[in-house]
Amino acid sequence: MIRIALVGSVGSGKTFISKLFGYPVFNADKSVAKIYSKNKRVLIKLKKNIPNFFTSLPIKKKDLIKAIVDKEENIKKISKIVHPEVRKDLRNFIKKNKRRKIVVLDIPLFLENRLNKKDDIIIFIQSPKEEVFKRIKKRKNFNRTILRKLEELQLPLGLKKRKSKYIIKNNFNKNYVYKNVKNILSKIL
Repeated sequence: MIRIALVGSVGSGKTFISKLFGYPVFNADKSVAKIYSKNKRVLIKLKKNIPNFFTSLPIKKKDLIKAIVDKEENIKKISKIVHPEVRKDLRNFIKKNKRRKIVVLDIPLFLENRLNKKDDIIIFIQSPKEEVFKRIKKRKNFNRTILRKLEELQLPLGLKKRKSKYIIKNNFNKNYVYKNVKNILSKIL
């Protein structure tokens, strides 16, 4: 099985591009959303480690934002609780798709959480900063403080780019990006 991992900044278009490959995609953001909506163990751990913010399932984004803004270290506490659950979901996804030729991994902190394996094909999604910020600002729960904290968790973009085998320049034009994806797939296969 070939594992293709997409890396880049928040809002660079990883999720959109991951779908263009036409292979099974593991989307860490969807995994996290499922965990926040259904996982009682996570709720219990969050209540214990960060009291006063979480009361019941589903865990609400606004409560997460309040907890993160309240104390600098809360984002790390939340990550420590949630990331092992995402890893479990990733293992299940890999097991379920073990007979597939390719899987695509859309995991924002892929390199930061050392999820990469030696043979993984890492693709850096390069997008214009101004366009990315415009798109992020349109998101429902946009919060500049949270965005800054998420960016602090990430490796510098230059390092991600150097660790990548390929680069896709995302100009947010589907046809242009799709041609890049097909070109890379032809090289991989």
